[in-house]
Amino acid sequence: MSNVFILNGHQPSDFTKGELNKSLVERAERLLSAEGHQVRHTAIASGYDVNAEADNYVWADVVVLQFPVNWMGVPWSFKKYMDEVYTVGGYDGRLSNGDGRTAEKPKENYGLGGTRADTKYMLSATLNAPRDAFDNPQDGFFKGLSLDELLAPVHYTMKFFGMTALPTFAAHDVAKNPEVESDFARFDAHLKAHF
Repeated sequence: MSNVFILNGHQPSDFTKGELNKSLVERAERLLSAEGHQVRHTAIASGYDVNAEADNYVWADVVVLQFPVNWMGVPWSFKKYMDEVYTVGGYDGRLSNGDGRTAEKPKENYGLGGTRADTKYMLSATLNAPRDAFDNPQDGFFKGLSLDELLAPVHYTMKFFGMTALPTFAAHDVAKNPEVESDFARFDAHLKAHF
């Protein structure tokens, strides 16, 4: 069994209270704990200790990043979390030993200094865009872009620390055409398939 750290990156607002993201975190915690995994989770909106958070990444075999896609990226509070936690953990060696370059080879190996090579991560996103808007060259907005391509900055951040991606989960069209029970069933199946 593995150590699983789940991060809830939702930022509550007048428009979204974060119930779906919270429910997905609770489902993951319940399901994974029942399977024998050790689980910790943090809700960014409830506050966090920067050093304790960096330690969670060292402890974890798998990190689950649960968040809504806001304006084509992570919520502002999640980005602030990244800036604080990842910078501390990156500078002190918990997440990386610098950026991978050396004085002898200052132009080589950028991004390859990560110390978490034995850690996997999974993105789990909620978003208002419908599923058919992605991987569809006929779509007028994304023009064939995949969700993982849209979330490339998050993927590259995890890659910077040496982590390996598990397949991404997404709940689409959550504001205008929600299918919550179907999303829950797909989420449970996704977790069972990849843990």
